[in-house]
Amino acid sequence: MMGDPWLSPEEWGAIRLSLQVSFWATLCSLPFGLVTGFALARGQFWGREFLNILVHLPLIMPPVVTGYLLLIGFGAQGPIGQLLSKVGISFAFHWTGAALAAAIMAFPLMVRAIRLSIEAVDHRLEAAAATLGASRWRIYGTITLPLILPGILTGVMLGFAKAMGEFGATITFVSSIPGQTQTLPSAIYAFLQVPGGEASALRLVLISVLISVGALVLSEMLARRVARRMGGI
Repeated sequence: MMGDPWLSPEEWGAIRLSLQVSFWATLCSLPFGLVTGFALARGQFWGREFLNILVHLPLIMPPVVTGYLLLIGFGAQGPIGQLLSKVGISFAFHWTGAALAAAIMAFPLMVRAIRLSIEAVDHRLEAAAATLGASRWRIYGTITLPLILPGILTGVMLGFAKAMGEFGATITFVSSIPGQTQTLPSAIYAFLQVPGGEASALRLVLISVLISVGALVLSEMLARRVARRMGGI
């Protein structure tokens, strides 16, 4: 693959790193997305509205602001960054930092998809199972989880696509170092800044569009599946 004449090693490196960053950003966000989705959909607790605002804040703030806050907190001189460096964990100017920034920017989309799928579940089904003696965990495993699974998959797809396209927060937090932190969006930007780089930028743009369209098509298919399932109950 690396020898493919259509793409240069630097272009393949940006694609590979973007896939790596998006995969880990999505995977690590999923458990927190499930918990947060359940909390916002069914929780009744003090601070619920604050949690909702906090989750969606990355969507309404400029991405550069999110990246700067990450740099302050998780940078080499930041309070969290200094603590993590003592156990050998580094985020600033490393691909793990790109994954962290992408995860934070993609998290609201994932949580929203999961939350909506949970809210669409008919409580009467769970109540009926409870009257038959099913435990709470068995109800979640046999009724709730299968019903919300398409919504979870939709959230995963949307989160992955958002992570693939993240630029502002990532470049602010980890810069754009070829082979280390240069993802697809930052590689496109870098190619556009040098003479003769338009062809490379165009190739990466086409690949980004294909990935985004694929994710949107999959999410739409899953959304329709949820609608049909809910309508058939």
